[in-house]
Amino acid sequence: MSPGWLRLCLCALILCGSVGVSAAPGAVVRLQVDGVIGPASADYLVRGLARAVDEGAQLVVIEIDTPGGLDSAMRAIIKAILASPVPVATHVAPGGARAASAGTYILYASHVAAMASGTNLGAATPVAIGMPGSPGKPEGDGKGETNKPTQGEKGSDDAMTAKQVNDAAAYIRGLANMRGRNAEWAEQAVREAVSLSAEEALERQVIDYLAADTTDLLRQLDGKTLQAAGVEQTLATAGAPLISHAPDWRTRLLAVITNPSVALILMMIGIYGLFFEFANPGSGVGGVLGGISLVLALYALQLLPVNYAGVALILLGIAFITAEAFLPSFGVLGIGGVVAFVFGGLILIDTDVPGFGIPLALIVTLALISAALVLAIVGMALRARRRQQVAGASALVGSLAAVAAVRDDDPRAGWVALQGERWQVRGTAPLRLGQRVRVTARDGVHLQVSAVDEPPPQGGH
Repeated sequence: MSPGWLRLCLCALILCGSVGVSAAPGAVVRLQVDGVIGPASADYLVRGLARAVDEGAQLVVIEIDTPGGLDSAMRAIIKAILASPVPVATHVAPGGARAASAGTYILYASHVAAMASGTNLGAATPVAIGMPGSPGKPEGDGKGETNKPTQGEKGSDDAMTAKQVNDAAAYIRGLANMRGRNAEWAEQAVREAVSLSAEEALERQVIDYLAADTTDLLRQLDGKTLQAAGVEQTLATAGAPLISHAPDWRTRLLAVITNPSVALILMMIGIYGLFFEFANPGSGVGGVLGGISLVLALYALQLLPVNYAGVALILLGIAFITAEAFLPSFGVLGIGGVVAFVFGGLILIDTDVPGFGIPLALIVTLALISAALVLAIVGMALRARRRQQVAGASALVGSLAAVAAVRDDDPRAGWVALQGERWQVRGTAPLRLGQRVRVTARDGVHLQVSAVDEPPPQGGH
């Protein structure tokens, strides 16, 4: 067979393989989100919607169960849904699932909103950004009760809270009006953090369908006409192929490194890896591992709501802990470094969204490990420094050698063999061939020596 035919067959095989892994035109694509809405889930849904368009799917079903998430990730998902030429149906399922906070906004933005029995939605008050008590503290506690601010908390705190709540209320009201859903309850969910069950949501026109599972939802949607990206489309979902796209390796990796605890650990590995590489260059392991870890940590942190004061405190804490090992501060720098590291870890992630906090136990453990590690390394270095050197030029003083030659014109000068080299020496008394001498000082390329014993006998008569 000629090379041309081989290339043609290979291309045909590749084409058949690519067709086999793609959804057939007119299929329904299912994407599943279970957990906090963050950078990983946003990347998964945005790319999943784009893939559904490329595959010619007639509908995308997002099966969701979330307690909420980051505002930036939520808005990225909503933008993709609103721009999608393929209709999107968000289904809160299975029973016991919820679409709280950010999930409520996504549900309102979708072309079709559905819930399974035993699910709920709501509590859409924007979550505080910052530490508890900082500007942006939500007015609701998630149960419909309003937290009245004290006199000392008014002013700028109230202004920031009002801005966030008003912005969120206007946003969800706009989505409700776009999809023809209950805008009054949507605004109430934002301002008062109220929630609804699936049956109540259907009764109050917050959702469109009550469906036990995806198959039930597709049966109810068959023959319905939806408008996506300004184009009306009639669904034929009864018996349509259902293709589930699970998160790929990129989404799973992003979900791991954007966990704030993992990002903090990666940052610590990166800093200490580079520190040990600079302190002991040549091995390369610390530099390679530290560089990769630090780049991954910085990539994760730029996707998260990071408080840069927290990053500065963490770096300052590490610097203090390191300085404690070299400076006689009697523990002041070390204790200050641990305290700075703990406070930096506490305020590192600038949000109170569930699932994005760093446990205090992890922060304290990393701080103590950092202190112990640096002190142990420096302690070993100090012990090595106090040892007597056994090689190198500074180890010549105190060494013993035998006189290998004596100058004829100066009996106090001669040569010795020491550490594999020939050195010119000068003694305090005349030297003799074979005499054992001790090096007392070094002056450039010359050594000062003194006699240790008498020369061995030169033979007998």
